[in-house]
Amino acid sequence: MDSCGGRKIAVMGGGSWATALAKILLYNCSEIIWYMRRDDRIEEFKRLGHNPAYLSDVEFPIDRIRFYSDINEACRQADTLLMAMPSPYFKDHLAKLDTDISGKTVVVATKGIIPDENELISDYLEMKWNVKADNVIVVSGPCHAEEVALGRLSYLTVACQDIENARRFADLLNGKKMKTLLSTDVRGIEYAGVLKNVYAIASGMVHGFKGGDNYQAILISNSIREMARFIGAVVPGQRCISDSVYLGDLLVTSYSRFSRNHNFGTMIGRGISVKRAMMEMEMVAEGYYGTKCMHEINEKYRVRMPILDSVYDTLYCKCPIARTIERMSNEFE
Repeated sequence: MDSCGGRKIAVMGGGSWATALAKILLYNCSEIIWYMRRDDRIEEFKRLGHNPAYLSDVEFPIDRIRFYSDINEACRQADTLLMAMPSPYFKDHLAKLDTDISGKTVVVATKGIIPDENELISDYLEMKWNVKADNVIVVSGPCHAEEVALGRLSYLTVACQDIENARRFADLLNGKKMKTLLSTDVRGIEYAGVLKNVYAIASGMVHGFKGGDNYQAILISNSIREMARFIGAVVPGQRCISDSVYLGDLLVTSYSRFSRNHNFGTMIGRGISVKRAMMEMEMVAEGYYGTKCMHEINEKYRVRMPILDSVYDTLYCKCPIARTIERMSNEFE
């Protein structure tokens, strides 16, 4: 198989974002590899012609997909790995991997951080799996899988230290309904992808508590300032925080009905317990895990992050939502 601009691409993961990205790739690729953990899910996918669990309205040309439930076989067959597993399960998936991926291009489409390790996924790939920094690509931006699947015009940012490597992969995503932007701010974009989920939970909490649109506006404007403070301190460099991959992604995650983190926060704001809200979520709210990871990371850097701290206290220390709202209010600029 040599079907994606000279690449053999494997989509890793069976969730909604993996499904949306697979659909995009198949516009420009004659064939892809697709790793899903469960054999029964693969068989049902082949029978129905669509993912039975996520974005089930999206039809796929099954004859152009080579499915594998063995992560090692999928990785052996591909030279480019598009990682789209939820961050809480990323480490568990790779724990089954005994194939050498150090010479492969690894594309990180997961917006999260490795729990327990408190490491960005790019750092984890470089340190644990010896993937070269120039071969790690991050794909991010204000794109909900549901709208991508519906064919609505969307923009993604493709980032890599090697800008030409980013450009080559971006060419495989470009189309009438998907536009791409390029960047070299790999770690800054990854941190933004983690933090915007935290702030989306805060936004949902305010919504559930009926804090109002005026309060939402000041919350989001302070959230982007907080994001800029942290990223600027931890990943110094030139960036425009109003670019779509930072501010745009924050906005769509904080306001959209498709945002699982916003919906999770809304349940918390209505007084539902964290445990019950987690049980009622059909998909993973990565911001729940990201909040703890970022709080622990910031113990080292000591950046002023009152919104992050407030969300952490609510989710992990059972701080009453009314007190959380008041605490954030007193810190806003």
